[in-house]
Formats: sequence, structure tokens, C-alpha cells
Amino acid sequence: MNRLTTPRGELALARFPEDPRDLLRAWDAADEYLLRHLDGTAGEAAGGAGGVTGGGPVDLSGTVVVAGDRWGALTTALAVHRPVQITDSFLTQEATRANLERNGIGPDRVRLLSTRDAPPDRIDVLLVRVPRSLALLEDQLHRLAPRVHAGTVVVGTGMVTEIHTSTLRLFERILGPTRTSLAVRKARLILCAPDPALPRTASPWPKSYELPGGVGPASGLTAVNHAGVFCADRLDIGTRFLLRHLPRRRGPKRVVDLGCGNGVVGTAAALDNPEAEVLFVDESYQAVASAEATFLANTAPGAGAEAGPGRRAEFRVGDGLSGVPARTVDLVLNNPPFHSHRATTDATAWRMFTGSRAALRRGGELWVVGNRHLGYHAKLRRLFGNCEVVASDPKFVVLRAVKR
Repeated sequence: MNRLTTPRGELALARFPEDPRDLLRAWDAADEYLLRHLDGTAGEAAGGAGGVTGGGPVDLSGTVVVAGDRWGALTTALAVHRPVQITDSFLTQEATRANLERNGIGPDRVRLLSTRDAPPDRIDVLLVRVPRSLALLEDQLHRLAPRVHAGTVVVGTGMVTEIHTSTLRLFERILGPTRTSLAVRKARLILCAPDPALPRTASPWPKSYELPGGVGPASGLTAVNHAGVFCADRLDIGTRFLLRHLPRRRGPKRVVDLGCGNGVVGTAAALDNPEAEVLFVDESYQAVASAEATFLANTAPGAGAEAGPGRRAEFRVGDGLSGVPARTVDLVLNNPPFHSHRATTDATAWRMFTGSRAALRRGGELWVVGNRHLGYHAKLRRLFGNCEVVASDPKFVVLRAVKR
């Protein structure tokens, strides 16, 4: 846990789930820059070529929306103004709740919404932490645009490496005239003046594509992708490799697609094993919505010869398998991420592996695909006492660990 000093006081903040070994902060210079700007203390250093000047405090008396907050730092710092947080991340919501509690702030001070929820009808101050995904930003701005008005204060923030010409063009095209600040500590602000005369068009998301042949039971399936889902316009090579080597057998009764993304792995397993119940789990609301759409597109009546309404599936947003009862799962299929926002880390993969071991029945199996250099085999052997290499190529390995 670290302490953030803001113009409004000091806050104790941590990521979620909290790990004393994790030295990564729950905020960065972009969050600090935005908070100083709102308080009118960003200073003249932010001025210049189309940038902001020192100015005075921003009026936060209306409806304040914080979109894309990473770990709840902005929402917690602005809690006195009863902000509405909109995020795609379950972990962000949990981090926000925990950070509010550790700072003695009641949960009723903020409203937590996901990207799948309807935003407030009127937005007077819109604060946007620029997301990693340009598609997610596009989708969010389309959804929020009808709620802003000519007097809405719109401020985006991000590190210099996160803000590109394409980022600014989205603000300009969807909301109105946009300019940026100078960089301060490698962070930058985006200032946008909403133009009510701009046409309010619908978001182009979700989008879909057909999977290629040669990927086992997933060949020819339709993948549906909401904005922000990893590799939303094509099948990523890691998932492609896993699909070619899925366990082809009729037996597992309860299968989990862990970190499901658009759900093509779990859907392929369901089609190959009609008696199984498949649980799709991800911490991203957009991903779980995509997985459900993908599953329905390929298993609903009329979707194909192997489809049918009897297939059973559950779709859950959460922190890995933390909500799954112990010893109730036969097979876990997993393509774990090795980054969390801008940080490269194996913490998420380790939680997925430990959660899988707890959820698996004796004899149950965890199948993992990963880059060879990540060394997942060593972690799995340490945790399960065994690990078999099912398939490998110069870049990826598919690993199998059995619960003894």
C-alpha cells in the first residue's frame, strides 16, 4: 500500500487483490496531473501550444463521471463530489470499494457502473483515463456523447505513451474540438469542448468474424467481440495454438474457460462435449458479454448442425475462480495474461493457477497456453507436483497439470 498526496489530502491506496509483495502503486503521474488540474494547481507549466493554463478550480458541483479509472484512485480522491465510476474491470470496482473503506469513505459516496450499464442521463464533468484499447475508448465515447452538453467539462488523462494522434481524433470526431497540454512527468491532459451540433452516431461495436479452418472444433465458428476485448478483429496466435490442441474427449462434466475473452475456447469445448456445462469467467465485463454472444451465435437453434438449446453455460464476471466452490471442476482451459495495465507481471497467472487447483476435483486437469519464455511449467510443477508439455512450437507451449 502507498499514500497519494492530493490537493485535498492524503489517501492510502492499493491495487486489488492486495499483495504485500506487490510494489506497484494504485495510481500514476497521469492521475496526479488530472487531480491538480481539477483543483487549479496544475501550474502554468501545463500551458503552451494549444495546452491548458493554470486556471482556477473546475466546478464539480454537477454530475461527475470518471471513466476508465485504473484502481479507484481518481474516484476515491473525488468521493466528496459523489462521482459515478464507469469501468470495464471487476478488479477496478473491487479496488475502489477497498480504497474507499481504508480511507473511511462510505460506499454510498460513489456509484459504480460497468461499461455494460447505462451511463447517467446528464454528465456535467467527464473525466476519462485513456484506456489501453483505442476500440474501448471509441465505444465509451459513443455511449457517453449523448449525455454531455455544451457546458460539460471534458478532461482526459494518460501517460504520453498512451496518448496518440488517433486518441485525439476520437475525442474530436465524437465529442468536439480537442487540444492537449504539455507533458508533465511524462503525463498529459486532453481538453475537449463538446459540440452539440456534431452528429451522435451509434458505436460500431460489437463486431464479429469467422474463425479459420484448422483450429479443431472451433473451425468456422463466429467470434463476437465487444470493444476492448483482446484481438477483437482476429484470432490471436496463442489461442489458435491452444484450439488446435484442445483435449478432444467426451467426459468432463464441468469445464471452465478461465480468462475467457471472446469465449471461442469455451464455445469450442461445449461443441465438442455436448454433455458438459461450461463456465466462462473473466474480470472484463466486455469480455464476458463477448463470450456470451459468441456462445449464443454458435449454439442457438439454427446456428449449425451441432448446435442446440440444451447446451449449458454460465457467464461470470469476477476475480478468476475465487467464487467457484472447491473440487467442483473437471477441466480448466486458460490463456493467462502476463500484463496488468502497463505493468508486466505473472501475478494474474499465478492467481489463475492457484484458483484452478482449488476448484478442480481430484483427477481434474488444467490446460494452459503461454509464451515459452514465461516458464509456466515451473510454476505448475511447484503447485500441482506435475506438468506435461502437450504441444510446443518456437513461440508457444500447451501445458497440462493434473490435480492429484
